[in-house]
Amino acid sequence: MSKERQKRRAEREAAALAVAEQQAAAAERRVRKDARRERLTGWVPRPAARPGGVLAEKRRRQAGFTLAVLVAFNLLVYAFTQDWYVTGLTVVASVLGAPIVHMILTRKG
Repeated sequence: MSKERQKRRAEREAAALAVAEQQAAAAERRVRKDARRERLTGWVPRPAARPGGVLAEKRRRQAGFTLAVLVAFNLLVYAFTQDWYVTGLTVVASVLGAPIVHMILTRKG
């Protein structure tokens, strides 16, 4: 019985050693990959992290809604107007009036 137990223990230890070697090799590959990526992209500045949370998500959703409304309005003007001056004036007015439209669309009560 004891020889069989020793044999199973040796098999378990061999399997654990193989797994440990695989993990060490994977870690070494990951370190080399990270170093290579850092060499290639180290000179590129990292973008600032976006703020997270409920309020930031609400603000992004509101800004996206305002942008969608303005783009839809400009597409309607473009589709139903033959005059390029009116279309251009609408685009300029949308860009300049976007903060006011945003305030009107997202104000409380």
